[in-house]
Amino acid sequence: MLAAQRRDLLLERLRTDGRIVAKDLAAEVGISEDTIRRDLRDMAAAGLCQRVYGGALPVSPAIADYATRQSVQVDGKQRVARAAAALIEPGSTVILDGGTTTLAVVRALPLDLQATVVTHSPTIASALEEHRDVEVYVIGGRLFKHSMVACGAAAVEAARGVHADLFFVGVTGVHPEAGLTTGDADEAAMKRALAHQAADTYVLASSEKIGTASRFSVLPFAEVAGVITDADNETVRALEVPVIQA
Repeated sequence: MLAAQRRDLLLERLRTDGRIVAKDLAAEVGISEDTIRRDLRDMAAAGLCQRVYGGALPVSPAIADYATRQSVQVDGKQRVARAAAALIEPGSTVILDGGTTTLAVVRALPLDLQATVVTHSPTIASALEEHRDVEVYVIGGRLFKHSMVACGAAAVEAARGVHADLFFVGVTGVHPEAGLTTGDADEAAMKRALAHQAADTYVLASSEKIGTASRFSVLPFAEVAGVITDADNETVRALEVPVIQA
């Protein structure tokens, strides 16, 4: 089997099965496991899959740049956003992560909401301009442009002074085995720091993120109150965490 044919086969298995187990596939098609692993390394380098122990998972489309992600799964993000906004009680303090889904949460908030919002995203902060009764506190640091959020040591240190009722966190991948993941180590660390400052953390996960994985772990499922998603499939039902259907 030619290299291009093997790649097509691997991509098809990722699409249909949602994962590749190198040992099992090698035995099935009569190709050496080393060849499968080498192909997966090449595919991962090209951004076509996310390698994990023993094989690979689909790569998340949410690792694309911010402008591109604004047009991905718009309806799904809006559904997730409305479900998240409904959890915000008047008078509460909420931490909002950056990203396009969280921006949709801001747009779903009632204009007369009275609350306090803490965010490390200048985009989220500016989007709250018309919410006259929302106090906005912005955490500063190095700007990570992929999600338009502040990260780094200064941002993590500032986060330690925050105490919130809710934290809505965005991730690029949600998978029963790989867990909650994102594509940047500093951003993952910032998300963990913010989660530790909130009584409850909810994951915002529109359907394109379900069943995919990125390089860096964010939080174990045991540390989140639930996943808010518009997806309803076997992968969602396999998650070891409460799921709020949007």
